[in-house]
Amino acid sequence: MRKLRILEVNKLYAPHIGGIETVVRQRTQYLASRPDTEVRVLVCQPKGAGETERLDGAEILRCGSLGMLCSCPVSPGFFRAFVQQEAWADVIDIHTPFPPADLACLLSGFRGKVVVNWHSDVLRQRALLPLYRPIMRRFLERADVILAATQGHVDSSDYLPAFREKCRILPYPLDADAYPDKPARTVLHPRNPHSVKLLFVGRLVYYKGVECLIEAMRQVEGCELFLCGTGALEDRLRRMAGGLPVHFLGQPDSPTLRDAFADCDMFVLPSVQRTEAFGIVQQEAMACGKPVINTALPGGVPYVSIHGETGLTVPPGDADALAKALRLLAADPALRRRFGENGRRRVREQYAPARIYPALFRLPCP
Repeated sequence: MRKLRILEVNKLYAPHIGGIETVVRQRTQYLASRPDTEVRVLVCQPKGAGETERLDGAEILRCGSLGMLCSCPVSPGFFRAFVQQEAWADVIDIHTPFPPADLACLLSGFRGKVVVNWHSDVLRQRALLPLYRPIMRRFLERADVILAATQGHVDSSDYLPAFREKCRILPYPLDADAYPDKPARTVLHPRNPHSVKLLFVGRLVYYKGVECLIEAMRQVEGCELFLCGTGALEDRLRRMAGGLPVHFLGQPDSPTLRDAFADCDMFVLPSVQRTEAFGIVQQEAMACGKPVINTALPGGVPYVSIHGETGLTVPPGDADALAKALRLLAADPALRRRFGENGRRRVREQYAPARIYPALFRLPCP
């Protein structure tokens, strides 16, 4: 019996780091491990010539790119490659937002099943929306099923409510066993050994809310903040943090990052824009038994760590409310333990790969 042929389509693939890229890679690894499926991955280079390689049990086709424009690779060769691969595929699994993939799917005339993974609305490139919106609507009409990680993705979207009958909720999985309860080595070194260690992991960019977090630190005593990540705002953030107990750790490798999650006392995700649609880093902290402070963004963020159960949720961009939450958890080790234990249990029960991945093959299509 011939295997089911699945084509995963996204902007980029590992070793590029990003939440969507993590989801695509994990799904590719799962599909490649099944004896009844064959998977290929069609992506672009951030910049440079195209190449094909074998990785994660799949053929990875990286189309050449002239570079990134409006967060999207400029790759004329992507359309030709899409047509070549759609002739092979039974199912095309497209991760959005990636407008060239929408257009390529519509132009190709593909007759198989199309699965749309809706990670976020297009939020920052609104000037281009009048051109893109008709293509996107037609693409959603063509889709057989639309996957969203939380109900918040559907309810907060400007577009998905019109296609509710096609929407299905499929959370992003996380293997809790890959995350230690205790660090293999201490990686967070506070100036004061008695300080409560706060951890942020993510790019230092506009929507992550690190500026708000640093402002909140001005109102908090007995805590030290460790920032793991790099980005366009790093120089500005370093200036803001002058004189505060804030440590910039750059971009640690994966083992060091997992030790950082296990070594901290609490995790903070202070994002201020809907561009932050889920926050896999919350799951990682929860898997290590750490309480989470997140923000009440429309979308998936507050659906991951639950206010009053696995941590605290504050209004986005409110430095006073964030500082109050930091002080509350810093002063109450028992509450931190309770939230952390609840978080670890939630990850194991709600986000286990063995629970989520097989659901891909049980999805009802309207």
